[in-house]
Amino acid sequence: MYGAILGDIIGCPYEFDRSPKTKDFPLFIRGSLYTDDSVMTIAVAEALLDTRGQDRPERRNAVIRSMQKWGRRYPDAGYGGRFYGWIFSRDPQPYNSWGNGSAMRVSAAGWLYDTLEETVQAAEDTAIVTHNHPEGIKGAVAAASVIWAARNGWPREKIREYVRSEFYPLDQTCDQIRPGYHFDVSCQGTVPQAITAFLEGNDFEDVIRTAVSLGGDCDTLTCIAGGMAEAMYGVPETLKEECLRRVEPDMREVLDRFVRER
Repeated sequence: MYGAILGDIIGCPYEFDRSPKTKDFPLFIRGSLYTDDSVMTIAVAEALLDTRGQDRPERRNAVIRSMQKWGRRYPDAGYGGRFYGWIFSRDPQPYNSWGNGSAMRVSAAGWLYDTLEETVQAAEDTAIVTHNHPEGIKGAVAAASVIWAARNGWPREKIREYVRSEFYPLDQTCDQIRPGYHFDVSCQGTVPQAITAFLEGNDFEDVIRTAVSLGGDCDTLTCIAGGMAEAMYGVPETLKEECLRRVEPDMREVLDRFVRER
C-alpha cells in the first residue's frame, strides 16, 4: 500500500509524457501529490479488509460501495471520464474497460490472502466491477500476483518466468522501452512496463526511479511498480513518513488499519 501510493505521488508530476527519461530526478517536488490512483487503492483496500472470509459476490459489492464512497469524497482526484460517471451512477455497471485503472488500485489483493489462487480471485473481483474486458482483468491479476509472489520470497527470475507464462512476454528491457515509450492508459501498455521496471530495480527507491524514467502514464505505472517493490524490498521509514504527510487523515486511517490487519 505504501509502495503503490508513493509511486503515485512521485510519478504524478511526470504524467502525460513529462518524464525526465532518466533516473536522476528529485523524488519529491511541489507537484508530488496523490491522485485517483491513491484514492482507489485506499478504497479497494478498505473493501477487501471489510470482506475477508466472505463470498465473492459480497466482496464485489463491497468494492463497488467503497470505490463510490471514496470517489465521491474526493471527486477531483483526476478520474477518467467513464469512471467518473460510474462513481456517481445509481446503478454502477462494468463498461468493458481495458484501462490501467484496474491494475493501479489492486495492490491490497496481493497482501491479504494466503494462496495465489485466492489472490487471483480477489484481483478479478476488484477489476470486474468496472474493467470486465479480458485485458483489464489480466492487468489487475498480473499486478496482484507479482506482489503475492514477491512477498512470499519468489526470486526475480521465477517471477519473470511466471509473468511470461501467464500474462505478458516481457520481451524488452527498460533501456529498450524508454526511448519510444509514450502516454498509454491501457493495461497492456502499462502493466508489462511496470513489471519490467520492478524486475530491473535493485531496491525500493531504484524501482521507483526506474519506473518514472520510462514515462508514459507515469503516476499509474509507478504506482503499480511501487506496489511490487514494497513486497520485495519493503519501504524505508523516511519514505513512509513522507507518504503520510501527503495524504489525507482518513487515508492514513486505512493505511494504519491495513498494516495492523494484513
